Amino acid sequence: MTVHPHAVLITRFYSAFANRDWATMASCYHTDVHFTDPAFDLRGPRAGQMWRMLCTQGRDLQLTFSDVRADDKVGAARWDARYTFSKTGRKVWNQINAEFEFRDGLIHRHIDRFDFWRWSRQALGVPGLMLGWSSFLRGQVQKQAARGLDAFMAKHG
Repeated sequence: MTVHPHAVLITRFYSAFANRDWATMASCYHTDVHFTDPAFDLRGPRAGQMWRMLCTQGRDLQLTFSDVRADDKVGAARWDARYTFSKTGRKVWNQINAEFEFRDGLIHRHIDRFDFWRWSRQALGVPGLMLGWSSFLRGQVQKQAARGLDAFMAKHG
């Protein structure tokens, strides 16, 4: 059985992530990539820079992935990240379902979906438990994530 080239691409992406090789991750993206998850909405090079930030700052990041599948147009995978959330020092086990669209043999659209309330309870403790379901907290996390990425990019180019 032949593995679809887009499934190979997804595997390359997550293998690089597991090894904190953000440059290889970014090379899997189309120049016009659009990445979204509950914390980020990024286009183009900012998506690759987000992975650079996460790979270089995530000191105890452990990543596993599975269920990689793809065809000519779309793909999907499941991945788990275990790490310490730097703002609170709390341990997080985030379970993510990823969806992909491809263009020119590269990832053009990447959507990560996870239970934000579950994540916020782990990462933020009581505030996440009390407000993790709210659009207010999600908006605050998005603003903080964007500011953090801007600061990282200003420092690291």
